[in-house]
Amino acid sequence: MIDFEPKFITFDCYGTLVKFRMADMAREIYGNRLQGAELENFVTRFAGYRRDEVLGAWKPYRDVVVNAIKRTCEVTGVKFIEEEAEQFYTAVPTWGPHPDVPEGLSRLAKKYKLVGLTNAANAQIMSNIEKLGAPFHAVITAEEVGAYKPRMQGFEYMFKKLNVKPEEILHVSSSLRYDLMTAHDLGIKHKAFVKRGHEPGTPYYEYTEVEDIIDLARQLGL
Repeated sequence: MIDFEPKFITFDCYGTLVKFRMADMAREIYGNRLQGAELENFVTRFAGYRRDEVLGAWKPYRDVVVNAIKRTCEVTGVKFIEEEAEQFYTAVPTWGPHPDVPEGLSRLAKKYKLVGLTNAANAQIMSNIEKLGAPFHAVITAEEVGAYKPRMQGFEYMFKKLNVKPEEILHVSSSLRYDLMTAHDLGIKHKAFVKRGHEPGTPYYEYTEVEDIIDLARQLGL
């Protein structure tokens, strides 16, 4: 059980709540040119380049995705076609939640204010949020902040916007590298790691593991 009453429950959105289909799309689009280990290497490199693209100065999310595909194509010897890369970006607002999310969030929303802190474009994210099945008190995007996670600016902006201290929130993510490591460094004591299979856990960062959002609600007594 999570023995803590947060003022807000804050969430990473893409991957944690929204079923993020970048890897699936890469397999669909490039599966006629790459197979087996080569295709999985492409998927892994694409994820790594997306992370690298968000570490510098803010740029539009479209550029993050297209640049990451271009770099992946260069290193794997696949012809880069910009129209293919654009498909990843334009697909994002069509993606819906993991199966557990609508029930889990609806339970949480009965008691808590829910907040999204997301590496998203303003024009895309609300389409995803509307599919989640629960009301959000606020949704803060990387575009609004001018910086992507895992950089600290988004969290700092959120603290000010919500008028809240780091120790007063519960932050929920399926990614240590994008969210929970930074949250730890900023003094967010209460964290939940959703086991979506994206990354292995690292207990040093002091979080509660949950199977899914329904399990999170259970652990909060809902």
